[in-house]
Amino acid sequence: MATKGWASKVSSISSRIYFFLIILQIPLFRISCRSGMCTTPIEVTSSQLIASEVFPSPFVKALLYPGAIVHGLIKDRTFPRWSDLLDLYNLTTVKEASPVVDLQRLEVLAGSYFCVAGAIVGILKPGRMSMFGTLLVIWGLVKEGMLGKPVNTDPVRGVYVYPTMILALICALSSIKYEVKKAMRSAPARPIAKPVERSSKSKLK
Repeated sequence: MATKGWASKVSSISSRIYFFLIILQIPLFRISCRSGMCTTPIEVTSSQLIASEVFPSPFVKALLYPGAIVHGLIKDRTFPRWSDLLDLYNLTTVKEASPVVDLQRLEVLAGSYFCVAGAIVGILKPGRMSMFGTLLVIWGLVKEGMLGKPVNTDPVRGVYVYPTMILALICALSSIKYEVKKAMRSAPARPIAKPVERSSKSKLK
């Protein structure tokens, strides 16, 4: 019982830390996106949502606003206006931007979706979505940064990974620790095969 309680606490704390890393838009990486340069999964996700018009702009603004408040207080101690959020994140012209940028970085785009969704869902119930998203983003960054796919000749717009990405990965992995143990404990035990007893006829022979 003590081990179960400890694992549950670790999972809960990790999920909350991961949630704040994503929602407060702590920089995890730097990569080109439709809005210019994105440093968080929410920025990548928001640029794609605005461009594709899958969700209305108020939904995207709701994702951006917590991080915008934190950044505004840190930079100039002001609250950003709700109406200026799209301009603040350079999202007013993403519809005219070429979709090739996102198509070349599908792993980062898909991983960012999972990171954002996993952070929100993980507050209620920790799961594996955050882990899948973080691993996808890391693979996309490694593919572009180390393998050179797609090729980038501009060092200013090159891929960069912040040390906070390691913290995000640790939190994503730790948040599923309790689920894995629970699944192992709830797995049905396999019956042990018993040796076949010899019949009475064979004994008489």
